[in-house]
Amino acid sequence: MQTDNLKFSSQGESSLSLDAQALTSGFSKLSKEERYARLHQLGLLTTEDIEYLQLGGLQSTGLAEHFIENVIGYFQLPLGVAMNFNIDGRNIVIPMAVEETSIIAAASKTAKWVREQGRITTQTLGNLIIGQIQIAHTQNPQDVVMQIEKNKASLISRANEIAAGIVRRGGGVRDITCRILPRTDSSDHMVVLHVLCDPCDAMGANIINQVCEALKKPIETMTGESVRMCILSNLVDTRLTQAQVEIFDIDPELGYGIEEASKFAELDPYRAATNNKGVLNGIDPIVIATGNDWRAVEAGIHAYAARGGSYSSITKWRMRGPILVGTFEAPIIVGTVGGVTKLHPTAQLCLRMLNVTSAEELSRIMAAVGLVQNLGALKALSTVGVVQGHMKLHSANLALMAGAETDEIETVQKELELILRKTRRVSLSHAVEALEKLRRQKESKLGPICTQ
Repeated sequence: MQTDNLKFSSQGESSLSLDAQALTSGFSKLSKEERYARLHQLGLLTTEDIEYLQLGGLQSTGLAEHFIENVIGYFQLPLGVAMNFNIDGRNIVIPMAVEETSIIAAASKTAKWVREQGRITTQTLGNLIIGQIQIAHTQNPQDVVMQIEKNKASLISRANEIAAGIVRRGGGVRDITCRILPRTDSSDHMVVLHVLCDPCDAMGANIINQVCEALKKPIETMTGESVRMCILSNLVDTRLTQAQVEIFDIDPELGYGIEEASKFAELDPYRAATNNKGVLNGIDPIVIATGNDWRAVEAGIHAYAARGGSYSSITKWRMRGPILVGTFEAPIIVGTVGGVTKLHPTAQLCLRMLNVTSAEELSRIMAAVGLVQNLGALKALSTVGVVQGHMKLHSANLALMAGAETDEIETVQKELELILRKTRRVSLSHAVEALEKLRRQKESKLGPICTQ
């Protein structure tokens, strides 16, 4: 990993040394300054990184002026770290930019369970992104396809002239294929060319769009047809990321409960939508933290989930003897170079924390965290239910919504947790009542409202 405090066994499985174990345990109970110190000791943050974070990140909107139009400021998301992840034998601290309560806590807790009782492995299938060139109307689709096939080599050569920068890094356009789609509004057909490109460590959206636009005129010339649209596709089934989680010697009742919850999401689109949102609770925060396009990632994952004609789960959990096995498979197209990923200092900081050397490795980490997040949610649903755990963490938000000051939040939160244990629910009205009670006691100097 990123520090000498972490070492690997001869079998290839990593183990935390005593020093590193001490540095990572109890992380959630530390103050912010203590968290900085721990991450600095682990070699994950430099002194400059800490100074930058202490100042609140970017202060000037100068950089934002280069990203979007009509800039008026920044909308900041909380940036935290999920602990306890061991992915493919490597111990990793996961930076996550997210506003939703319980995501980071649940990820860290579930990752600890997996680290102690199982393992996470990942891989990628394919490395090509897809650009689409549409011939909207033709009565001779087979002739069009024949001309494309006949001139494929020259088209690829022209494409790689446009993608020269990627070609120099070992990537470029590898193939061009054709699809014939019957139209429902006429007897014509639509022919769609797929330009398949290896973007190396870039997401590749800009370059594939440029390549497709550059091929428009040559294709029109050789086919005699009119090209209507040139655009990338976010359904990249030619570049899939897979993750697998195994939990050994799991309690059979819990294991089969998780399997049943998985089958529910596999069969029912209404459940699948919520299941997949939970998976993306783990993926999106890393995509955002590293300056990648979470909208593109979500579009690709949702489209892949519906590729069979009905929307389904992107994860699957099954008992195999005494072992619970979970799998994730979907396209996660991200980059480690170019755009916001390269220019935004917080994105660069997060990439350094992850210590990734390629876009493929980054996508595999995201898939692993998404699958672990899914496991945590299914475990909760199969045992105590998702509400109690979530609301316990949400109680601090309720205290803030009720108007609690910084020095009042912890006391109000403890009162809400007592109510939650008794009634299995808390609300904003409970928080308001707890705050009013605290302030009455302050006025009369009766002491704290919580007793053990």
